[in-house]
Amino acid sequence: MTAFLLRKLGWAAATMLTVSILVYLALEVNVDDVAAKVLGQFSTGEQREAWLLANGYRDPLVLRYGRWLVAFLSGDWGLSSHFRAPVIEIIPARLGASLLLGACALLVMVPTALLLGVIAGMRPNSVMDRVVSVFAILSTSVPDFASAVLLSAIFVFWLGVLPGTSTMLTGFSLSELVLPVAVLALYSTGYLARITRTAMAEVMASHYVRTARLKGAGTFRIVFRHALRNALIVPATVVMMQVPWLLSGVIVVEVFFAYKGFGSLLYDAALNSDIYLIEACAMVSVVVVVLSQILSDLAYVWLNPRISLSGAERSAGVTDA
Repeated sequence: MTAFLLRKLGWAAATMLTVSILVYLALEVNVDDVAAKVLGQFSTGEQREAWLLANGYRDPLVLRYGRWLVAFLSGDWGLSSHFRAPVIEIIPARLGASLLLGACALLVMVPTALLLGVIAGMRPNSVMDRVVSVFAILSTSVPDFASAVLLSAIFVFWLGVLPGTSTMLTGFSLSELVLPVAVLALYSTGYLARITRTAMAEVMASHYVRTARLKGAGTFRIVFRHALRNALIVPATVVMMQVPWLLSGVIVVEVFFAYKGFGSLLYDAALNSDIYLIEACAMVSVVVVVLSQILSDLAYVWLNPRISLSGAERSAGVTDA
């Protein structure tokens, strides 16, 4: 286990280092552009040159990157040119808001999808199986922005039972979370249900399940004692890989519903060319992605102890592909 975690942490460090280089090269190679975005379009050439010299931007690129990386690791993420506040003070609250939104979406998505998938997989080609398949196809065919418009049209403008924005200006409001959570959960629920259905159907057709039936075991015992754990191996890894997708999905949802989370923060940073904020958001996103990958591998081994940790890494790589 220790060797496995060390390998995964090494992979995570290499991934984050690579991404940090790409992010830095993409945003800070053109130093004149950096000065213009930080100081504003109305700054003079003399002001920009003085700022570049004062902040070491006339030093070699490798030296500048090393200095930036050390400062970033020490918690100095720079000053947001748009919000006029230290970046490290802005991100935690916004990230917490998005984690709340994503957690609520997972709490809705995972139980619903697993239940539908298990029920459909227990009896392939049954009426329930066909209903789940139709639901999965319809839900995964509709993009986030379209489902947001559709749900808003129904529950905000037609029925008038839910608010159309989720600004949380008066504090936490459960009603303001309903539509964003529904939009995030809708797509993934159908996809995960279909994955679970396929895994469950395969397990129910296996030899050990047939042997249990021949021995007179009831359906409840077969499903919960023999089939369910093996059927959840692939869905569990898929659930963990939904975390990176949620990071990208929340951008559309948060902007649409004016939700003050990490996604809308990244959108505002890109819209206003806030270089330091974009860099920090990118690195935080990478950390979340690599952590979800590590947790996915650990969940894979826990659900199937017969598979070694090295085998789990190979299988997880196949699943990701």
